[in-house]
Amino acid sequence: MAALVDHTLLKPEATEADVTALVAEAVDLGVFAVCVSPTMVSTAKSFGASGLKIASVVGFPSGKHLSAIKAQEAALAVAAGAVEVDMVIDVGTALSGALDDLRADIAAVREAVDDTVVLKVIVESAALLSLGSEQTLIDACTVAEDAGADFVKTSTGFHPAGGASVRAVELMAAAVGHGLGVKASGGIRTAADATAMLDAGATRLGLSGTRAVLDGLG
Repeated sequence: MAALVDHTLLKPEATEADVTALVAEAVDLGVFAVCVSPTMVSTAKSFGASGLKIASVVGFPSGKHLSAIKAQEAALAVAAGAVEVDMVIDVGTALSGALDDLRADIAAVREAVDDTVVLKVIVESAALLSLGSEQTLIDACTVAEDAGADFVKTSTGFHPAGGASVRAVELMAAAVGHGLGVKASGGIRTAADATAMLDAGATRLGLSGTRAVLDGLG
């Protein structure tokens, strides 16, 4: 399971010392990547080990940033050392059904970085399900695929509607088939939670309490 984990620290109060500790723990646990705020990418890069990927976030956590700002933020994060970018959509745009606008927002970030950079699109699945419908979530995933995403991702972990759910992951996996990865993130705190997400179709996990989850596997 460790090889499927983005070991994550996105708290606003995180310091360079916290990120250094995160990287050290990531290496110890053998995870796939660390996911940090854009301002912390260079720190993670400085203390990272060969083979450990660095991911960062764009338009986080609201998704209400202008597309040009998201694109520039992605480009700067990649220049600092990120090889994966997790961008947040404008949830209101998805809920209103403005799919062309949603597609353009995602495409702007896709075009701002090299094709080798992995783009994950955070759709805030709990919000789309609670404020919209299952079709709203499916449409957002389909648009992300059309716009060049490599993954669809459930949640920021900061939205009051909640984080990942088994149902959301099932819908997302069905929507993108085998064409895209599915990252479950937000509120996954136990080994049982993580296993349920993988069983539902997740191919990557975003965890902040990674050690506890892995320890729970016995």
